[in-house]
Amino acid sequence: MSRRTIALLSATLLSLAACMDLNEDLISGLANQPYPTPDVFQALVNASYEPLRSFYAQERGFTLTEFGTDIYTEGADGSYKYVNEYTAQLNPDVDFIRDTWADFYRAINTANTAIAQALTVQMDSSLKTQRVAEVRFLRALYYFDLVQMYGPLTLKFDPTTTPTTEATRAPVDSVYEAIINDLKFAEANLPAVVKDYGRATRGAAQHLLAKVYLSRLRDADSAADEAAKRQAGDFANAADYAQRVINSGQYTLLPRFADVFDFNNEKNAEVIWSVQFTNDPLTTGNGNQGHLFFLMEYDVLPGMQRDIANGRPFKRFRPTTFFLGLFDRTKDSRYQSQFTRAWYSNNAATIPKDSLGAPKFQLGDTAVYVSATDSDTVRVKIKPPPYRLYTPRTYSNRIFPSLNKFADPFRLSVNDVRGSRDFFVARLAETYLIAAEALLRDGRATDALPYINAVRRRAAIPGHEAEMQLTLDQLTLGEILNERARELAGEMQRWFDLVRTHTLLSRVKAYNPDGGPNIQPYHALRPIPRTQMDGTTCCYTQNPGY
Repeated sequence: MSRRTIALLSATLLSLAACMDLNEDLISGLANQPYPTPDVFQALVNASYEPLRSFYAQERGFTLTEFGTDIYTEGADGSYKYVNEYTAQLNPDVDFIRDTWADFYRAINTANTAIAQALTVQMDSSLKTQRVAEVRFLRALYYFDLVQMYGPLTLKFDPTTTPTTEATRAPVDSVYEAIINDLKFAEANLPAVVKDYGRATRGAAQHLLAKVYLSRLRDADSAADEAAKRQAGDFANAADYAQRVINSGQYTLLPRFADVFDFNNEKNAEVIWSVQFTNDPLTTGNGNQGHLFFLMEYDVLPGMQRDIANGRPFKRFRPTTFFLGLFDRTKDSRYQSQFTRAWYSNNAATIPKDSLGAPKFQLGDTAVYVSATDSDTVRVKIKPPPYRLYTPRTYSNRIFPSLNKFADPFRLSVNDVRGSRDFFVARLAETYLIAAEALLRDGRATDALPYINAVRRRAAIPGHEAEMQLTLDQLTLGEILNERARELAGEMQRWFDLVRTHTLLSRVKAYNPDGGPNIQPYHALRPIPRTQMDGTTCCYTQNPGY
């Protein structure tokens, strides 16, 4: 590796404070040290984390995982509506598709370089093994995201040191085998708890193994896929690894769903692994941008103006009618907990006045209310409220219930897009739902039921816990998908969920009015980027349909 490359690695390390809470001193002057050294090796390990922040909690990642599903369709603004609409513009030239491919392969190459250097670097052997386990966990995660999106992939385990135009696509089964091998090594060599919060842990590896076993062996024939997974023991393995996490004693479901997303309690007992962001603009990169995209246009309404507390509304992603209808609001707290519906006046200049010229409400009073029910329409006709009231009949691509999981009142300025929330890649509620799905699909519905009911009981409005529990005859794969929507909305899971369960086509057609007319079976994969196709001398095939 050249001295210039080593210097670049040093610069990369300086950007990683937002990716992990590292207590180590930042390393500089690597170019003046002999190579390889422990410092350079650790810099390579740390640099393997950096590309996480190019996808997770970014518009790119949200667009490719939440958009174009049964629970999110398009709002008023945004340049990527064709991803939701499944039109011909969803093609190999899309920058989100191209850059995700490039960034993840860059990350894989960094991980490969670290693994190769571990063979010769002289340092504490147990720490070195742990660091190798970290990068193998990360390499597995990058390959897992890639294989779910693109199908057969180029598998690389050695660092690329010179340009090459030769590449082939390995079968999906081979990619999954590589992922599983990396994750088993990670599980065996990662600690349960790490000093530097944000580094990979044993629980993170086990959680990801459960998802990998649940997802692999995708086949065009869903019935054949189910049979193959049972025969291969994939569902049993998925359940086993999920149960290892649940039974480890390291994690616990918080008492209330709303507690999970308390900004003052990000490092809580339910979080298995997360990507860290800070409010330091020098280290956090683009920051967690989730606060932007799910937010309706509140700031032009009477009595309102944009401020830091309420957020900057990009109005990209609008919840579908189907999604909003999944919540029984009489007993499930998750609608109330994760959707902002009331907006309180912060702009005296635009408060409307009555016929006598008096303000209809005061600063701090309700200015806008987004009702969950059309029954309020009748109330409006009988006695109009002083504030602006919207009901489902009057929702639009600008006005809708706004997901607030990523709300960030601690941004540095009104229009700052950089949020400092951590992004949860793995949390225990999902582990419970993985266990439920794996056991159900393995033919063990009775064993599956307690896992989904644990999540549902926690979500209950106090006093309604018993009512939230499903019975055995209510437990279906469709209901598990519905439960994942209620629990994990916006957490970059949905497109993967629908593809994994062979329901992307049917659910988008049924519930996404903008994507339904155009979606085709081949949309269960993204196109291979044109840059990859053009940069390969021979035989790199494109995914069907593109």
